[in-house]
Amino acid sequence: MYRIASKKSLNPTVTQMEIEAPLVAAKAKPGQFIILRVTPDGERIPLTVAGCDTQKGTVKIIFQIVGGTTALLNHKQEGEYLQDFVGPLGVPTKTEGIRKVCIIGGGVGCAIALPVAEEFHRLGAEVTSIIGFRNRDLLILEDEFRACSDRLTVMTDDGSYAREGNVTVPLKEMLEAGETFDTIITIGPLIMMKFVVLTAKPFNVPVTVSMNPIMIDGTGMCGGCRLTLHQNGKNVTKFACVDGPDFNGYEVDFDEAMSRGRMYADFERHAYEETCNLFKKV
Repeated sequence: MYRIASKKSLNPTVTQMEIEAPLVAAKAKPGQFIILRVTPDGERIPLTVAGCDTQKGTVKIIFQIVGGTTALLNHKQEGEYLQDFVGPLGVPTKTEGIRKVCIIGGGVGCAIALPVAEEFHRLGAEVTSIIGFRNRDLLILEDEFRACSDRLTVMTDDGSYAREGNVTVPLKEMLEAGETFDTIITIGPLIMMKFVVLTAKPFNVPVTVSMNPIMIDGTGMCGGCRLTLHQNGKNVTKFACVDGPDFNGYEVDFDEAMSRGRMYADFERHAYEETCNLFKKV
């Protein structure tokens, strides 16, 4: 059992928790993830490690309330326990040899992008961060990004805060002005990452994308997280849980990934409604 050390709401649909898991905290690196279960008979869900405190033995997770399990998780309070908390899983984000990086986060994907930006900052790299949200009410982690970035641009789709537009607008402006990066790392909705890749392609800047597809066991056995990559004229199958979650953005078949990601949307919505109704009755 894993104790919830702290809980904080970041916006109406996003919650941050710190979980007491000293063995995970001692090993986890930016870019890796855990799989948890809230109850003994519950669903297994993957969540990215949003930070670790090795002194306290805690792991930070940030999640959006979109389905039944995340709704159930959100009803847990500080001092209560989770059934399982397994990790770290996946391959850490590569940092070696990168001295100038652009980190692009969208929505709750910023929770994944932040520890990556913090790690590059710790290593002495020049960090440019671009974070985007639909509107001001959904903004998260601005102060944390500002603290670890040499340059930070905040975007909102509706212009209700900072600059109006999506994250590709300032990226394109920088690249057209002659700005160079050793790499771009983008984390967020699939459609956002797809267009970041398309924006960077004419400038031949390497782009890493962090994929978060449907996942069950986290060991490559179930095949639920499979992705198609285009490598050397061939389609190659990879698994996000063991080969990723980071991949070369120019190789990912985003259209297939988006199609697979929509497969269980109705089921998630139904499970969320059932969970909410259950707590209303209680």
